[in-house]
Amino acid sequence: MNTNLAHTLVRTARAYPSQAALFLGTQQLSTFAQLADRVARCAGGLRDWLGLHAGDRVAIILKNCPQYVELLYGIWHAGLCAVPINAKLHPREIDDIVRNSGATVCFVTDFEAVTNAKTIAVDSTDYHALFAGPGAQVADVAEDALAWLFYTSGTTGKPKGVMLSHQNLAAMYWAYSSAVSHIVPGDSLIHAAPMSHGSGLYIVPHIAEGASQVIPSSGGFNAAELVELVAVHPRTSLFAAPTMLNRLVEYVRRSRADLSNLKVIVCGGAPLYLEDEVAALDCLGAKIAQIYGQGESPMTITAQTSAEISGAHAASDFGGLASVGRALPGVEIRIADTHDDPLPVGEIGEVLVRGSAVMQGYWNNPEASAVTLRNGWLHTGDVGCMDQSGRLTLKDRSKETIISGGSNVYPREVEDALLTHPAVAEVSVLGRSHPDWGEEVVAIVVRKARSQVTISELDQWCLRRIARFKRPKAYLFVDSLPRNANGKVLKAALRDLLAKHGEELNARTWRWKLA
Repeated sequence: MNTNLAHTLVRTARAYPSQAALFLGTQQLSTFAQLADRVARCAGGLRDWLGLHAGDRVAIILKNCPQYVELLYGIWHAGLCAVPINAKLHPREIDDIVRNSGATVCFVTDFEAVTNAKTIAVDSTDYHALFAGPGAQVADVAEDALAWLFYTSGTTGKPKGVMLSHQNLAAMYWAYSSAVSHIVPGDSLIHAAPMSHGSGLYIVPHIAEGASQVIPSSGGFNAAELVELVAVHPRTSLFAAPTMLNRLVEYVRRSRADLSNLKVIVCGGAPLYLEDEVAALDCLGAKIAQIYGQGESPMTITAQTSAEISGAHAASDFGGLASVGRALPGVEIRIADTHDDPLPVGEIGEVLVRGSAVMQGYWNNPEASAVTLRNGWLHTGDVGCMDQSGRLTLKDRSKETIISGGSNVYPREVEDALLTHPAVAEVSVLGRSHPDWGEEVVAIVVRKARSQVTISELDQWCLRRIARFKRPKAYLFVDSLPRNANGKVLKAALRDLLAKHGEELNARTWRWKLA
């Protein structure tokens, strides 16, 4: 059976040839018929002009831009594998990924060369030459043929290449469109988050169902620009990290912007804290959905629809709001002990996943593949529990669980408690070695502007909300939290800070400004 994802674009172009397919801001660039033609020509150029063969890897190192869509589908159309790389990474990191993936051609925004690979800038003569020849037929591919080689963010070590097949991404598409948000022709998807990650994955279901792709002129997230685009494009959806959602809520509160065209904001990529979720619902209404996934099971483990979230909000069901929803179609979840045996409802253990969206393994890394996929389950490294209705609540990463005096402390519980304080803007909680308790809880706090909340006040706040043994034993006030190019907090950098400045932190008043 031919499962090439490029067939979904061909089908959509035949069904809705004059439907708008691609926008840069408010400027329409192509219809679906025109996009499908450019994709077929791109595929011909990749195979005939550049001499690429089935299964070859092609790196896309672009900021968000319209060319991303035609390149992604052109690569698939030609039977090749896309290697999307965040353009914000350091050149050394990009070179490492290109070298590891074996990509021989790299498409870039600017003219910076990539080591050991042919580099083509998207505004160059070489790029336009790709489209000069006749269009190619869609290549036949097997179900397990690689479509997307996704490199994990690497916050704790060298990034690993997650092998995602056409079948994996087709399963993701089906799960999203059937159980997260129903897409109809004429809908719009705005790419305010990086297309090299979650936002780019959501191109697949939206192209398949006839929704247009809207790339902001800025190439990224700007709250004012986003509001303007929502006003112009009908039934808009977007994927957003929690930090983006928070900034949008702040802007809408200040500006009283009209978001009536907004269909749904799908939040994922990092924990959506309860306090932030409630604030977004109060501001934006029933337009927040949530997904939980990993690169290893792309955007596809559990989800809560906007209706489920708004219903829980209306019923003051804080347990429902704090959960990440139920397993998506085609996904099986197990809460397991250290032997991978299932735990009863309500017990906390590692979240294991299996299903048709789960990766093939890690590229050229059989040892890591065997560990992560042992016993037929994807070991997520996340800790959580399930309730009677099948809702999953995440507690934390297993490697980040703090064991103090023999008791488990899950950093997210403490972070949730501190974030409800009106003076706390951001917080990250981790453990550090303690001679008597094994580990003790440390909170690294970013205070809101003009706030002077004290350690004593935060202590009392925690004691009214969580068990005494869970409250931080030390606090560190910083101006900002270190994040990687994908917006995730770099806890490894924070651990290094604690290791280097333990004595100053013991005073519980030490302050440090992140560079």
